[in-house]
Amino acid sequence: MKNESEESTPCVGSEGEGRAQNMLGTGRRAAAFYRNQMESELNASMQSFIARQEMVFLSTANAKGECDCSFRAGTVGFVRVLNARMLAFPEYRGNGVMASVGNILENSQIGLMFIDFLQTTVGLHVNGKAKVLTNDDIIGLPNVTEAILEDVTVSGGRHPECWTLVEVEEAFIHCSKHIPLLKKLDKPLHWGTDDEFLKGSGFFKEIR
Repeated sequence: MKNESEESTPCVGSEGEGRAQNMLGTGRRAAAFYRNQMESELNASMQSFIARQEMVFLSTANAKGECDCSFRAGTVGFVRVLNARMLAFPEYRGNGVMASVGNILENSQIGLMFIDFLQTTVGLHVNGKAKVLTNDDIIGLPNVTEAILEDVTVSGGRHPECWTLVEVEEAFIHCSKHIPLLKKLDKPLHWGTDDEFLKGSGFFKEIR
C-alpha cells in the first residue's frame, strides 16, 4: 500500500500545484481540500462574510507576469456582492500610480484575500478575472445594487475614481490557526488626503 509520500494524485488545480503535491507527497490532503472546500462561486456564507469586511488584499500581475500585492479598505461591506459569481469594489483616490488598475488592463487575472482579524480569524480566497469600469459603467450594469448607486454619489475622498469588477472562478477558505486575533482601535480617517504627514509617506525614507 502506498503511503501519502508516495502518492501521485491527479490535481484539479494548476499544473504547478499537481507537481508540488507529487513532489511533497500531499496529494491526499489536497484532494480532500479540493473536494470539501473549493467552490466555483460564492455560497451564502461567503457572501455574508464579504459583506462584513472592511479590508481586502489583492494580487495582480502585468502582461509580463510581474506581480503586485496591494491593500484596499473602506466602510463595512465596501466590496459589493452583485451575485454568487460577481463582486465589485471602488478604487478611491490614492497616489495616482494605479498599479493594480494598470495590471488589470494588461492581465485580467486577480486574487482577493479577505481576512477577518477581529472576530472569526478566518480568511477567504477569491480568484477570478477582473475588468476596470467607470462610474457610468458600473451604474449601467443590469444587476447593480442600491449600495453601489449610493457609493457613486458620495463626494470627497470616498468618491470612487473607478471600479474593479471581479468574475469569480474559485473561492475557498484560509484556515484560522495562524491568523492573529486583533482588537480594533479608533483611528481618524482622512479619505483622499494629500497631506504627507497624514498619509505617512515618509515612513520608509532614509534621513541623509
